[in-house]
Amino acid sequence: MDKFNRFGRYVTLCGGALLLSFGFTVGADEIQDINKLFKQNQHAQALKRVDAYLVNKPKDAQARFLKALILTTQSKTNDAISIFQSLTEDYPELPEPYNNLAVLYAGLGQYDKAKTALERAIHNHPNYATAQENLGDIYAKMASQAYERALQLDRKNPATQSKLALINDLFPKNKPNAATVSAAKPQAAASGTAPASPKIVTAVLESASSTKPAMIKKPAAHNDAEVLKTLHEWVEVWSSQNINKYLEFYAIDFKTPNGESRDQWESASKARVSAPKYIEINISNEKISFLDENHATVTFHQSYRSDYLNTSFDKIMLLVKSNDKWLIQEERAAK
Repeated sequence: MDKFNRFGRYVTLCGGALLLSFGFTVGADEIQDINKLFKQNQHAQALKRVDAYLVNKPKDAQARFLKALILTTQSKTNDAISIFQSLTEDYPELPEPYNNLAVLYAGLGQYDKAKTALERAIHNHPNYATAQENLGDIYAKMASQAYERALQLDRKNPATQSKLALINDLFPKNKPNAATVSAAKPQAAASGTAPASPKIVTAVLESASSTKPAMIKKPAAHNDAEVLKTLHEWVEVWSSQNINKYLEFYAIDFKTPNGESRDQWESASKARVSAPKYIEINISNEKISFLDENHATVTFHQSYRSDYLNTSFDKIMLLVKSNDKWLIQEERAAK
């Protein structure tokens, strides 16, 4: 079987712009310069500079992401996997590190791990088309392996031969695309059939399989105001203890904080919002970043006061735009 040379969509950096959903950092110019070196195949110099950058900003998500891409192109797969894995732990709301992690696992023939990583990306962002397509390719690859094993046991089975041929028709043998960034040297299979071809994303949210990846652009500035308006309306409704309107701010696929069902969470929320004699909510230091036009991350400081509880902490909220309305998809305390 050919190598995974069409393993194409691998999240990366393109056009000199960082596309992770945190927006531009204080050191954006430096990251852009390093990214240019990376795109010019000056990997050793790019790695040296990104390491120097990370000395002062060891938690910078964009710099860590770029370092993982550099290590990938240098075939330092285990080191790249380690960085992508740490990004999924520190920023579980981002689907791109999961996608890239899946590509690297698949390149090593670890398809179960690849499947798990892609399922996590899709759980966080159901509309993430790249991960959805990649997961389909992983399923096809795993199916082809199962059919091959079946043929080893019964080579004359026409049904199995037809199914394997169908997969081979879907994923014909092609020469590697020059624009594709390979995640790792894939494992060669024994039978000579063509593998499935998950797509590596090479530009933090871009397809490396096209020569000009389409950049994910930050939405228009007025969207900041839309998100803030939703946030402040949520605060007002919560403070007024209007439970029905409060629940309307939460998306259908809202990730409940303790893994309970939606019905269980709503019942607990009704008690939590309705029981106090009064509730006062204040927020400050709101900061908004966009994953794309329909997904936003908001960080802010929240102060809560009621007749029996007084708390204050930093909070992260993920919102999704549905039918021109911003809804809460996840909320949690910031680390």
